[in-house]
Amino acid sequence: MKTKRPAVPLRNILSQPSWIMRSDHVELAVTRQGGHMAPVSFFRKTGRPVQPYFISPWQMEKTSLAEPVLVPLRGDFFCMPFGDNAEPLKGEKHFCHGEPAGARWEFDAASSEDGVNSLFLRLKTKVRPGRISKRFWLVDGQNVVYVQHVLEGYSGRMPLGHHASLRLPDEEGAARVAVSPFRFGMTAPSLFSDPAKGAYQSFAIGRRFRDLRRVPLLTRDPAFADATAHPARTGFEDLLQIYARQTDEPAWTTLTNQAERYLWFALKDPAMLPATTFWISNKGRHGIPWNGRSRCLGLEEVCGYFADGLKASGSPNQLNRMGISTSVELSPRRPTVVNYIQGAARIPDGFDVVKTVSFGRREVTFKSASGKKIAVAVNHEFLRTEQV
Repeated sequence: MKTKRPAVPLRNILSQPSWIMRSDHVELAVTRQGGHMAPVSFFRKTGRPVQPYFISPWQMEKTSLAEPVLVPLRGDFFCMPFGDNAEPLKGEKHFCHGEPAGARWEFDAASSEDGVNSLFLRLKTKVRPGRISKRFWLVDGQNVVYVQHVLEGYSGRMPLGHHASLRLPDEEGAARVAVSPFRFGMTAPSLFSDPAKGAYQSFAIGRRFRDLRRVPLLTRDPAFADATAHPARTGFEDLLQIYARQTDEPAWTTLTNQAERYLWFALKDPAMLPATTFWISNKGRHGIPWNGRSRCLGLEEVCGYFADGLKASGSPNQLNRMGISTSVELSPRRPTVVNYIQGAARIPDGFDVVKTVSFGRREVTFKSASGKKIAVAVNHEFLRTEQV
């Protein structure tokens, strides 16, 4: 039986008015400003709920912030355009990560039917006029969040994507990242962290790599760093991208938090979101509001040219010249739909880092390098069929 509820009331969660939705396994909050998803509690009724998402440390402080996205900064949120957009394109100028990441969303609908719980929000954008529907589904019995954005009324090219930001343990190297096979990776093509502005980076500029365990550094001793083990290199703020191989199966990104014994995962359609942007924030920004204290890992599934924004992503660049999309062509004649899945699982003793992922019927199996396996109930076909 379907139950359509009246408007879900807002609750103040860590300084931000937020909507709350629940299933039997998951509870999540979505901020009114920017539509940021956090906190999220997987295994919420157990004695050890899993809360994987980062929440910025200035949330309870009275601080003047230049960019709206910084006000609620937490968890996962949708960016359009993705990037800082410092340079206008044909007079079009967005604030960092665009209106969806910083403007005020409106409640649309909420319902519960046969163990499927939904929350729908809406936003009318002004800088580039159009409409966005933000939709969340939680399915009873699953520790999974299904997210969809439907873009209507837009024209022209646009970089976009999801900005999932994860909490990191204090123990160095206790979080391990693994991703589906990729073509190659590249460090930021220009200076990402400027010492003149109180920010410092460790990775080299504009260098390609094939192995996340050997990413080129600015230094020669050592010359490479392992970008799969976090936290690492305290005092630095870095950015890199990797580019998924195009297959019929979902592309995947995982983080194994060995200190807290859980696995976080994300699934995407690599044709829509061909890049994964790593934002490695390890106390390397010292301007307000960062103040050298922010530690998180962004694993951001995007279609964009790094974080360089609208002009760089929509213009010819070294990636789209190689056939890697860095922007999406939006049309007022048809909606553009972006589907995304995130979830969590407990890990058994000895599960170190994901090596392979296999897709079964409404199930995903993660196998570790140590040979341990976890089977997770998730309808990965949602990425293609939009059905949970």
